[in-house]
Amino acid sequence: MIDLDDTDRAILQALQRDGGLSAAAVGALVGLSQPAAWRRIKRLEKAGVILGRDIVLDREKLGFDVVVYLGVKLAAKGRVGLEDFERAVCAIPEVQVVQHVLGVYDYRLKVVARDLSDFERILRRRIMTLPGVGDVESNVLLSEG
Repeated sequence: MIDLDDTDRAILQALQRDGGLSAAAVGALVGLSQPAAWRRIKRLEKAGVILGRDIVLDREKLGFDVVVYLGVKLAAKGRVGLEDFERAVCAIPEVQVVQHVLGVYDYRLKVVARDLSDFERILRRRIMTLPGVGDVESNVLLSEG
């Protein structure tokens, strides 16, 4: 656990909005010089508070117009089954997010596809053939808010 002051929190807020900000830009936003902002950012990174700075891609501009959330229930459970499934599903490039969840399904996946027929191909040829897959429920994203 690290003690955060108001300036640290402001730095984290600024970087959450735009992870690509330079130390000078962060400093200008929170009232610090570039070197002082840089030192604080490095301290937050070293403490493990900042794990990285993600780049967000525009999936539609890349030709991926369909997003589907899948609930996947494994037929066989157990540590080996979970590990085999996770390793295999993470190797599918269209699977953007893999979440091990508690509830009706064992996993929640976020899958991107060019269109519905592309999604059907991904589902039939890649996801349904993974080790241990039992039931699958698909929810097509209509809009994001």
